[in-house]
Amino acid sequence: MRNIRKNYLEKLSDKITSNPPLYLTLGFAILIIVGGCILSLPIFTRSGKSTNLIDAIFVAASASCVTGLTTVNTAEHWNTCGHILILFLIQIGGLGVMTLATLFPLLLRKKIGLKSRQILKEQLNISTLKGIMKLFRYVLVFTFLVEFFGAFLLSFRFVPIFGFVKGWWYSIFHSISAFCNAGFDLLGDSIYPYRNDKLVNLTLMSLIVVGGLGFMVTAEIFRKRSFKKLSTHAKLVLIISAFLIVIGTLAFYLIERQVGGVLYQEGIKNSIMQSAFQSISARTAGFYSVKLNQMYDTSVLLLIVLMVIGGSPGSTAGGLKTTTFGVLVLSTISIFKEEDEVTIFNKHIDSKTIRKALAIIMVYMGLIFLVIFILSLSENFKVIDISYEVASAFGTVGASRGITEDFSNLGKILITISMYLGRIGPMTMAYSIGLKSTTKYIRYPEANISIG
Repeated sequence: MRNIRKNYLEKLSDKITSNPPLYLTLGFAILIIVGGCILSLPIFTRSGKSTNLIDAIFVAASASCVTGLTTVNTAEHWNTCGHILILFLIQIGGLGVMTLATLFPLLLRKKIGLKSRQILKEQLNISTLKGIMKLFRYVLVFTFLVEFFGAFLLSFRFVPIFGFVKGWWYSIFHSISAFCNAGFDLLGDSIYPYRNDKLVNLTLMSLIVVGGLGFMVTAEIFRKRSFKKLSTHAKLVLIISAFLIVIGTLAFYLIERQVGGVLYQEGIKNSIMQSAFQSISARTAGFYSVKLNQMYDTSVLLLIVLMVIGGSPGSTAGGLKTTTFGVLVLSTISIFKEEDEVTIFNKHIDSKTIRKALAIIMVYMGLIFLVIFILSLSENFKVIDISYEVASAFGTVGASRGITEDFSNLGKILITISMYLGRIGPMTMAYSIGLKSTTKYIRYPEANISIG
């Protein structure tokens, strides 16, 4: 009986490790459940009382999926042990669940097997195993160096205010939270008290942008140091990211500088900085420097769009991804111009990539609409506030209009699932359960369908 059970477990383990999407899907689920169960223990709260399991799993999911939504105030509810556990989940969630499984063998100088390399390939969202361990080492070193440098800069502000130990702890926590695009804070009201502080704003914005570009792109930038020499992927990421930041900043500024807007009483320089911060943070970070529940509905819609698009592939960010959005825009332009191929930088984008982008968009938008529809029936909030919350969850942003803690248990569970799906991605979920189609050797006659 013991041998049968052992053989079954070995077969199950082989099945999971031989399917990288399934490994990552289950890995994040296990991380969330285990993290939530531990976080529910009374030793992690300031009050010494246990946390409701649904709330604990919600926070664990938010941290593991680097989202930032929370049903309890992070600064007030959790003690230092709770904050350390949340930070651990953020770091593992930002780098990926396979990181921890690979880090220790790497430190012990043990050989990383083929299956582990395939899972890393899926996690880093790259197309080849060539140089995978070199890239993985770069990811670890780059991440820790950037996070330390960010903490070093923030310490110039937080240490004089909170003292050496607490100031450095706050600096480290917010640096990791920003680079991993998580949005958790220990200040109680995000960075609103520091909304006009240039050092805090510029440091956090830089960390968010660097974390959201993707490790492949940052590695290319350091290696090639010339825009012309970058790959088409890296160029598209940089162009779309810059475009969204500029457009988001300009639009938010113009909307909220009007009478009654959240920037109306701010100076021009501070308004521009806060607009830039919201534009960048909406791309999956979750920090805020303005009162989100006091914004115009037009700004809410603007930020929803930015949240849905999100960051770039292979990064700590979530959302549809900048390249998916870029491919959709380029495809649309090519159709309007009646071109046979979708081209960029004198190269064409193959039809498989375009179909995948369309599939991701359809599934992503379908899931968002479904969750919004259900929550609009179960929760007593305005649809625009619910839409903002759901977009924030799927985009792993973490920004909220202040309704998260008032959701029913059903609402909290749906938002938890949304954060989970937003982190692993709908395509990874589909591949993990074996929805990949087998190759077809039959070509059917062309169907004539009128569109438009």
